[in-house]
Amino acid sequence: MSPTAVNGSIETPPRAPSPVANFGTLAVHAGSPHDPVTGAVIDSRSPPHSPKQAWENQSAHMNILEARTRTDNFEIAIAALEHAKYALAFASGSATTATILQSLAQGSHVVSVSDVYGGTHRYFTKVAAAHGVQVTFSPSIELDVAEMIRPEETKLIWIESPSNPTLSLVDIRKVASVAHQHGIMVVVDNTFLSPYIQNPLDHGADIVVHSVTKYINGHSDVLMGCAAFNSPSLKERLTFLQNAIGAVPSPFDCWLAHRGLKTLHLRAKEASHNALIMAKILSTSPHTLLVNYPGLPTHKQHSICLKQHRNGLGGGMLSFRIKGGPKAAERFCQHTTIFTLAESLGGVESLVEVPSSMTHAGIPREQREAAGVWDDLVRISCGIEDAEDLRRDVLQALEKAVVGPK
Repeated sequence: MSPTAVNGSIETPPRAPSPVANFGTLAVHAGSPHDPVTGAVIDSRSPPHSPKQAWENQSAHMNILEARTRTDNFEIAIAALEHAKYALAFASGSATTATILQSLAQGSHVVSVSDVYGGTHRYFTKVAAAHGVQVTFSPSIELDVAEMIRPEETKLIWIESPSNPTLSLVDIRKVASVAHQHGIMVVVDNTFLSPYIQNPLDHGADIVVHSVTKYINGHSDVLMGCAAFNSPSLKERLTFLQNAIGAVPSPFDCWLAHRGLKTLHLRAKEASHNALIMAKILSTSPHTLLVNYPGLPTHKQHSICLKQHRNGLGGGMLSFRIKGGPKAAERFCQHTTIFTLAESLGGVESLVEVPSSMTHAGIPREQREAAGVWDDLVRISCGIEDAEDLRRDVLQALEKAVVGPK
């Protein structure tokens, strides 16, 4: 499935042409042509309100054509924002992961960062292993990647940067340089930042993936994933597998996600602004043990944030360890009034969760703790509410969770 190999190393496919417009302009206009017949700014073939209306108003042939158009338009927009030649939309982020892993031959080996999304870890350890693909996890992939590569077996390096939920960063260029010397592809899950803050293909990655459900759609009403890349052979292979597996999204979800994408830059900036304020508050609180946020100068990989992220933005996600153990973590989530207890992230609303008992509960405890996912770790997804309201909510919840009622 790999791009052109030369003497065992990867010859990186030519990059997509440089954008002719800035991000906000592309977000609004990429994949959104004016109606050629009516001149309408918005496609007049907007989604029907119900399946019955679709059946009554349009022929089956036209439905198929228009459904494909909505998917194509969304993929065009994703490719433009990720500086890619191609993009594919999938039924979910996990379907995107599964399709990429299914493209590997039996006996293949994958190297992955340790603290990945719980669903990715589950697929790697329970499903990929069943069809003969072995995954080895590394807590420090930049240092370990050369030693972990198995000649003739390792086919893929999987990176989350920032990682979920400890917000560790990876120098993508550094890992890709080593991987490409051995003919190995690099995949970066960019869900936590979105295309607005980071473009992994610009740093040497071969594929960038997203759970569209999160920041790209941004309104917590879509289940989708996507992948973007520059290789035509990858396009052919992944398109075939997507169709064969049935990992295709609905046209209506594509339309909703494309609609949400148009305001991504506005939402990502505000979420990052709010997250930085929350991180500063938490890092100075006597009720916390540790705060993980790439936008803080104290973050161990802040230099990577400055290098890889737009304007050094830290994104809308952060996590922290609370004093008082897992019970205090649970109480914090119970006492927030604006932050809602939920496993998702990246929407306009702020969310909070305890990874060890929620998103990462399926990972064995010793593996969780080795990756920094302790039982007292709380993960926050900052939305776009007023920062002062979020500040007050965090402070009062901390007081109640750690100190208790007075």
